[in-house]
Amino acid sequence: MVLAQRQSWEKTYLAIAKSFLVWSFTLTVCLLVVGFPLVVLMATMAVLAAIILQSVLPMSAVLVVVGSVIGVNILSVFVGAAVLTLKGVHPEDVTWLNWLHGKNQPIHPNPTYSSCPLTCDLVKIVQ
Repeated sequence: MVLAQRQSWEKTYLAIAKSFLVWSFTLTVCLLVVGFPLVVLMATMAVLAAIILQSVLPMSAVLVVVGSVIGVNILSVFVGAAVLTLKGVHPEDVTWLNWLHGKNQPIHPNPTYSSCPLTCDLVKIVQ
């Protein structure tokens, strides 16, 4: 009885850890790919902050700014993943994450290649 309860708890913790790691990966990819303009804006603000802080902290202004920007990004990804995990939103339930499930359906089952207008008629002539 105790062994069965322990195994069910282990499965629950394993599912929570898996969900958290998948959400962390997904949010990181979304931040880097979809949020590219946001990343460019953050880099611009970081450069300006490093220039401003150079007069106050001459030796470590760049280190402080880069560390804080990277830390805020990592913290926001992990907090977002933790919130989604604790709310019980599983990555398998999200429809726009179909690339994550491994069940990718082709958009065009019969592809038309760009050379077809030039070569399709040649096949008819040869036959």
